[in-house]
Amino acid sequence: MKVIIIGGVAGGMSAATRLRRLDEHADIVVLERGPHVSYANCGLPYHLGGVIPERDALLLHTPQSLHDRFRIDVRTRHEALAISPAARTVTVRDLETGAETTEHYDHLVLSPGAHPIVPPLPGAERGLTLRDVTDTDTLQAALDGGARTATVIGGGFVGVEVAENLRRRGLAVTLVELADQVLTPLDPEMARPLADELTAHGIGLHLGTSAAKILPDTVELADGTTLPADLVVFAIGVRPETRLAREAGLAIGPCGGIAVDGRQRTSDPHIHAVGDAAEKTDHLTGEPTLIPLANLANRHGRLVADALTGRSVRGRPAVGTAIVQVFTLTAAATGWNEKRLRAASRPHRVLHLHPAHHAGYYPGAAPLALKLLIDPATDAVLGAQAVGAEGVDKRIDVLATAITAGLTAPELADLELAYAPPYSSAKDPVNMAGYIADNLTTDTVRTLQWHELPAATAAGALLLDVRTAAEHQAGAIPGARHIPLDDLRDRHTELPAGQRIVVYCHAGLRGHTAARLLTQYGHTVTNLDGGYLTWHTATRIP
Repeated sequence: MKVIIIGGVAGGMSAATRLRRLDEHADIVVLERGPHVSYANCGLPYHLGGVIPERDALLLHTPQSLHDRFRIDVRTRHEALAISPAARTVTVRDLETGAETTEHYDHLVLSPGAHPIVPPLPGAERGLTLRDVTDTDTLQAALDGGARTATVIGGGFVGVEVAENLRRRGLAVTLVELADQVLTPLDPEMARPLADELTAHGIGLHLGTSAAKILPDTVELADGTTLPADLVVFAIGVRPETRLAREAGLAIGPCGGIAVDGRQRTSDPHIHAVGDAAEKTDHLTGEPTLIPLANLANRHGRLVADALTGRSVRGRPAVGTAIVQVFTLTAAATGWNEKRLRAASRPHRVLHLHPAHHAGYYPGAAPLALKLLIDPATDAVLGAQAVGAEGVDKRIDVLATAITAGLTAPELADLELAYAPPYSSAKDPVNMAGYIADNLTTDTVRTLQWHELPAATAAGALLLDVRTAAEHQAGAIPGARHIPLDDLRDRHTELPAGQRIVVYCHAGLRGHTAARLLTQYGHTVTNLDGGYLTWHTATRIP
């Protein structure tokens, strides 16, 4: 069996090495048009910032090491020009010599990845991207050449990572994002602390605008602002690399990636596709989607090797779990965010909580913001987001596992998670989310979201602050009446009968207690979800 793999990074090399472990006698050829294979592209920004000082640490294998260990024929600087599905051949050009050859295959695996989006702007040729080791070398040369200012265009995960690491190198950095927030996989109230973190470390933010023109040492924005830019980096996003597939007549899916089935087969049964070029199946809808993540590329590369050797394989839908460091904070998300649910008119229930990442009495407890999105009919977890200095990865990984396993939100309360004071609380934040979800499901309490508050007060609801006097004086939601929680039992008669009451505390827990108390005294009460902290984070002027 001869297998040709086009693309020698995550998905392609996972397929190649797994295939060799399963079949010692297969003839495996990997074609890579770049000079490097099997490198850690997710680590590239951190090499620029000096966090990973040695460039060679990113080069996990060479063609020689792959041959020595796996007897894989890895050909760098070899570009696949065309595929003939009928003849089962690939036309290949050696980019060093220009010579063209034709290679026959029994099975072909496409893992060409995706290419960075470069907008058609005047002067765009001066902009750089960060996708592979060669891009890193180009950026490194610019830094070594004396670049002192940088404008990063695109405020997604890669753009934020690049901006942070250029700042670590001492550059004056500005980040430009067309949306009105950074990190659009997060909802606005979750992204705001990350914008604050960027500006606190000296990165200028220009949100809600775009680059209009790249000049010799500046960038002109659509709003007329001119930014200094010895260095310009495009981090707008990527598009699937599908030229070979299109020209070979393979089916292209509705999202613009190569269409595949649960075994990663394309419309030609002898051709498989993995990685960023291939469409995934969305966990929530079962529909095609694009998720350019390395963990999925590696998983699907392994799956293809299993399929080619006759093993039983099971394609699983993708939930799209991702995480990013932003200086001292971490942000992570899994599943759908609220913006996407609203755009799809998908019913959903929201809860926010702000626990400490471990027991509050143990030194070093750091605040954690957690958001859960729930199907109100089935209690299925639709998505989750977390932001904090510590413990974010742990909670999102648990929630991603819960989504995959089909646990309902109230069932999160019953998870037996590792507990000791340095690591968590007896009621882990994930358990707490489950308790809140159960209260909502059983109508033990009703909540109101921060963006729903103006309509509620305009309709006549009384806003009641149940925090301490000191907290109230330090900052309160305009128009709120103040009765501390500990006084509320004795003073509830001061509240008008028959008027809806919206209670709030700092983060929601005391508000829940107040809502339960007042409900049992005959009042109609709603708790402001996430309390003053969520409201203040979401509504303050950037």
